[in-house]
Amino acid sequence: MVKYADDTYLVIPACNVQSRAAELDNVEAWAEKNNLWLNRRKSVEIIFTEGCCRRQCRVTPPPHLPEVTRVTILKILGVTISSSLSVVQHVNDIICASLHALRVLRNHGMGDAALQIIYRAVVVGKLLYVASVWWGFTTAADRQRVEAVLCRGVRAGLYEDERPTIAQLV
Repeated sequence: MVKYADDTYLVIPACNVQSRAAELDNVEAWAEKNNLWLNRRKSVEIIFTEGCCRRQCRVTPPPHLPEVTRVTILKILGVTISSSLSVVQHVNDIICASLHALRVLRNHGMGDAALQIIYRAVVVGKLLYVASVWWGFTTAADRQRVEAVLCRGVRAGLYEDERPTIAQLV
């Protein structure tokens, strides 16, 4: 079990899949004992399939838990991860949100010097946020897309060409 602020992540390995309901009951009992409440309708389950990529390894997913929704994409502490351990959606979210914010600021008349500071603080910061965790799950195409954001920043005059690349920063 991993707790962070008001989020709790219960990680159960596939060899113990039969204990999911009991573990969830234990978390609910712990919450009640500590004057908290577990809302099972807000709880989600994700089954990671990366370890079973060969046909002979495929297993049928376990039955759904009562009142718990099964998802294929989950945002954990700001990082979007899919059931196949892909971070494609995370990379897309960062790129779209960051570039949209910069366009809005530029359209509202913000100067280039301020946009450069915001680009380094926000865009590069978001690209690097826990990158040491998700960078290993990126494909070559994902890494090229992330580096392309910096190249766009260089062309737009928001990032200096001699600054380090994302791969160097990670």
